[in-house]
Amino acid sequence: MLSNHRAQKEHIKDKEQICFLNYDLKNDFEKFDDKKNNPLQFPNQLYVEVEKIIPLSELNFDNNSDNYTLINLQQTVSKEQYIQSINAIKKHIQAGDIYEINYCITFEAFDVAISPVEIYKKLNTISAASYSALAKLNHQYIICSSPELYLSKRGSRLITKPIKGTAKRGKVKEDDVIIRQELQSNLKERTENVMIVDVARNDLSRVAARGSVSVNKLYDIESYQQVHQMVSTVACEIKEKIVFSDIIQATFPMASMTGAPKIRAMQLIDEFELYNRGPYSGALGYIHKNNDFDLNVLIRSIFYDEEKQYLSFTVGSAITSLCNAEDEYDECLLKAKAMITVLNN
Repeated sequence: MLSNHRAQKEHIKDKEQICFLNYDLKNDFEKFDDKKNNPLQFPNQLYVEVEKIIPLSELNFDNNSDNYTLINLQQTVSKEQYIQSINAIKKHIQAGDIYEINYCITFEAFDVAISPVEIYKKLNTISAASYSALAKLNHQYIICSSPELYLSKRGSRLITKPIKGTAKRGKVKEDDVIIRQELQSNLKERTENVMIVDVARNDLSRVAARGSVSVNKLYDIESYQQVHQMVSTVACEIKEKIVFSDIIQATFPMASMTGAPKIRAMQLIDEFELYNRGPYSGALGYIHKNNDFDLNVLIRSIFYDEEKQYLSFTVGSAITSLCNAEDEYDECLLKAKAMITVLNN
């Protein structure tokens, strides 16, 4: 496991663990019918003790450049199919089944040979993020440049930072200032964000001490190299006798990657998305020996199976009654831009 994320280590007593959670772990918590048709067959969860931490900059790797192949990325859902799905989903919204859903599309390539380390370096050059990571699980790789925190625990304090609301970066500083202001005041984006904040509050309340759930930041704007994001922060104090597995079962998957109400949204995700998600929108991070932890959301991530020579990544957006299907499609392409760039150069 190689990571740019600098987790706090001052309280570590012994070895820490790397934690991986597959999105489809949800099927262990709720009664869902899993399509199980994703070519990526990642485990549902994995915990590995850390033996040694070495900075990525100190490692040397064979790029295997002679083995590179042209990457022919295929979009599994066409624009026309995407718009049809959005219109069908909006009928569920109009019927009151859901208020918001995170709907995603996948890009994939077969017969691919890449250097995961080089792709990781390139991705984090053009799309650096706070929760980026590179992980190798046998012959499978996670190449991640995630800006989103699923959960962070410090003592009895639990924090989640759902992201909902995206805008492209401006070409000059003056444009960027205007775009940030427009994003923060945009009714559609604020509506999407506050709905997910409510889901996150509800999730945390299942493990929180009474009256301790709070929204520390609402509609905050964070800027990255490719996009601006609207980020809110929800926190709580954990009640006594709550353990790691309780927290995960109460909150997983991340609120921003599902919808509202959460259970019905996940059912419709399974119905409308082509593949079960596998590692995408799952989580990856550290668990310290004192039970503190930091877990990201596996978005802006490339997943690669070296044995099958199969590669994919997935992008999505929030669908509400206020959304426009073509705009949501464009948002998906904006989120895919960095990954397409590094794979094609």
